[in-house]
Amino acid sequence: MRLDQLVYSQGFGTRRHCAGLIAAGLVAVGGRTCRDPAAEIAALAGVTAFSVEGRPWLFHDRAYLLLHKPAGYECSQRPGAWPGVYTLLPAPLRQRPGDGKALGVQAVGRLDQDTTGLLLLSDDGAFIHRMNSPRHHVPKVYEVSTRHPLDEAQVGRLLAGVVLDDDPRPVRAAAARAVDTHHLQLTLTEGKYHQVKRMLAAVGNRVEALHRSQVGPLVLGPDVPEGEWRWLTAAEVARLMAAGRPTGSQAS
Repeated sequence: MRLDQLVYSQGFGTRRHCAGLIAAGLVAVGGRTCRDPAAEIAALAGVTAFSVEGRPWLFHDRAYLLLHKPAGYECSQRPGAWPGVYTLLPAPLRQRPGDGKALGVQAVGRLDQDTTGLLLLSDDGAFIHRMNSPRHHVPKVYEVSTRHPLDEAQVGRLLAGVVLDDDPRPVRAAAARAVDTHHLQLTLTEGKYHQVKRMLAAVGNRVEALHRSQVGPLVLGPDVPEGEWRWLTAAEVARLMAAGRPTGSQAS
C-alpha cells in the first residue's frame, strides 16, 4: 500500500493533507522518517507501526473497538444536552473514511446517557449490522441496581415475559439472576428502546443504575478503565461474529 493511502485510511486527514505530512517529514514508519508519499508499505493489521507528527499508531484495515462508557455521555454523532461518546476517542478514529458516506467509527447500538459499560464501535458496516440485527440474538448482560428489593416473583416474570406498552408480544429475558437484594444480572437478546428500565418497571421495580458488563462472549474487564478504549483482537472479533444465532435456527 502507498504510504499516503495508508495514512489517509487511518483517519489522519484528506489524501492531499496526508501527502503533505509525509513530504514535510512528519511521518515515520518503523521509527524511520519517510518523505515519499508513493513509498510502498507492507500494511499488516495490528502489526505495521507508524507515527504522524510524533503520535504512534498501528495500522488496522478496519476498526473494532471496545469503549468503557461512563455516565453522562450520549451515543450520538449529534448529542444534545450531554457530550458524545466519540469525544472520548482520538481524532483519527473519528475521521476514518469508513463504509459509505459516514466518517469514523460508529457505535454498535446505543447506551443511554446514564448507562455505563461495554460499548462496541466500528467502521465495518457488516460487523455493525451483525451485532445489531434482531435475527441473531447476540446476548448482552446488564448489571442492574434496583430501587426496591428483588424477589423470586419479579425474576420469574422477567424470565416468563412481560408486555411493554409498544408491543403486545411478551419480551423475555434470556437469563435473570438476583445477585443480592438490589442487584439483578439480566441477559437480553433484543435491543428495544429503554428495554431494561421498562422491563423492571413492568414487574413493579425501578432501575437506579445500569451497567452493561458483557456483549456475546466479550466481557468488560478491569484492563479498560471508565472512559478508556482499546482495539479488539482478531480472535475477539471472530467470536463476536459467531455469537448468537439467527431466528429460526433453534430446535422447536
